[in-house]
Amino acid sequence: MSPSPLQDEGEVRPTEPRDGYARRVGLFSGVMLVIGGIIGSGIFLNPAIVAQRVHTPELTLGVWLLGGGVALIGAFIYGELGQRSPKAGGSYVYLRDAFGPLPAFLNAWGLMLMIATGAIAAVAVTFANYTLVLTGLGPAFRFPLAVGAILLLSGVNYFGVRPGALTQNVFTVLKLLALAVLVGAGLLLESPQPAAVEVVVAPQAPDSLVLALGAALVPVLFSYGGWQQTNFVAEEMVDPERNLPRALLLGVIGVVTVYLLANLTYLRTLGAAGLAASNAPAADALGKLLGPAGRTFIIAGVALSTFGFLNLVILVSPRVYQAMAADGLFFPWMARLHPRYRTPSNAILFQAGWAILLTGTGTYGELLDYVVFADWLVFGATAATLFVYRARERQGLVPRAAYRVPGYPFTPLLFIAAALYVLLGSTASNPLNALKGALLLGAGVPVFLYWRRRTRRLEAPSALGAP
Repeated sequence: MSPSPLQDEGEVRPTEPRDGYARRVGLFSGVMLVIGGIIGSGIFLNPAIVAQRVHTPELTLGVWLLGGGVALIGAFIYGELGQRSPKAGGSYVYLRDAFGPLPAFLNAWGLMLMIATGAIAAVAVTFANYTLVLTGLGPAFRFPLAVGAILLLSGVNYFGVRPGALTQNVFTVLKLLALAVLVGAGLLLESPQPAAVEVVVAPQAPDSLVLALGAALVPVLFSYGGWQQTNFVAEEMVDPERNLPRALLLGVIGVVTVYLLANLTYLRTLGAAGLAASNAPAADALGKLLGPAGRTFIIAGVALSTFGFLNLVILVSPRVYQAMAADGLFFPWMARLHPRYRTPSNAILFQAGWAILLTGTGTYGELLDYVVFADWLVFGATAATLFVYRARERQGLVPRAAYRVPGYPFTPLLFIAAALYVLLGSTASNPLNALKGALLLGAGVPVFLYWRRRTRRLEAPSALGAP
C-alpha cells in the first residue's frame, strides 16, 4: 500500500528503519537536486571568460559541449556508484569502501572545512549582493541578508528532507524559467546589431588552440560541477537503485542543453567579441533585447538561482558529516539523526555556525580559491573507486550492478584525465593556492589519527568484555 503524500515527515514507513533516514525524495526532486546543484551563478558570468580564451563562436560552443560531455561521464560514473551503494554520504562512502577510512575522512574534512561551508558563505554573500542591487539597500545590509539566508535555509532543512527538497524544486524551476526567458528572448526576438568592433574585426582562433581550449575548459568544468551532490542524499531517495542514476542523467542532460542554448543566446546577441568584453553576459544580453526591465529581470534570476544553490548545499552536505561521525571519526553528537524529522540536525546546525563564522570573517573568499583543487581531486579519486568495485564484482565479492557505465574502462579513465587536467591547470595558474588547498586537506590527517585512536580505545573494553 503506497503512503499518503500528506504522510507526516516524522512517521516511519513499514519499509524504513526507525532510526535511519526517511525516503522522501522522488525522481522529480532528484532531477531538481541535480540541476540545482549544477546551475548557480556560473552560467550567468563564466561564458565571458570562455569567450576571452577561445575568441570564436564555434570554439566557445565547442568548449561548453566538451565540458558537458565530461559532466555526462561523471553522471554515468556516479550513477553506477550510487546504485552499488545507495547510502547517505556519496563520495565519502565510495572512498571508504574502496580505499579505506583516511581518504574518505579527508573528503569529508575538506567538505566541512572549506568546500561546502566556504561555498555556503560565498553564495550567501552573492545572493545578498544581488538582493542589494534589486532593493536599493545599502552595503550595511549585506551581512544580515547573507546570515539570514543561511539561517532560514538551515531551518527549513532541519525540519526534514521533504521541506528542503520542496524548496529546492521551487527555486530550481524559477531559475530554469529565468533562463528560459533569456534563451527565448535571445533566439526568438530580432537580434540587435553586434558591437561595431565585431563588424570591423572578425574573431580569430587563438594561436595555440590546445592551450586555449584547455584554459577555457577550467571555468566550464567549474560551471558543470555539482551533479555529485545528489548522491549525498541517496539513502533518502525513493528506490535509489533506479531513481538515482535516472536523476543524474536527466539532470545533467538538461543542464547541458540549457548551457548550450544560453551561450548561443549570448553569441547571437552580443557576438563573440562582445561576450568576451562583458562583465555580466546575461544582464547585457537581456538588457540589449528587453531594455532596463530585462536587466532587472535577469538580476532577480541570478538572485533566485544563488538562493536555490545555497539551499542545495545546505541540504546535502550535512549527510557527509553525519556519515563521518557515525564511523567514529568525529564528535558522536554529529552522527545523531533527529528522532522526529529524521535529519542530521546537529550536523546542519554545526555547518550553519561554521559558515556564518566564515561569512563574518571574510575568509570564505580565500577558501574558495582552494576549492577547485580539492573538489576535482575528490572527483578523480571517486571515479577511481569504480575500478575497485568492478574488480570485486569479478571476484564475486560484490553483486553485479544492473546499471553500468557505458564505455568502461575508457570513459572513467577519460574523466580521471579531465580531473587531473583541472588539478594541473589550477596548480600551474596559482601554485600557492593549490599548495594551501593541499595543506588544508593534509591538516585533516592528525585529526583523523586522533579520532581513530579515540574510537579504538572506546571499543577496546567492549571487545574484551564480549563473550
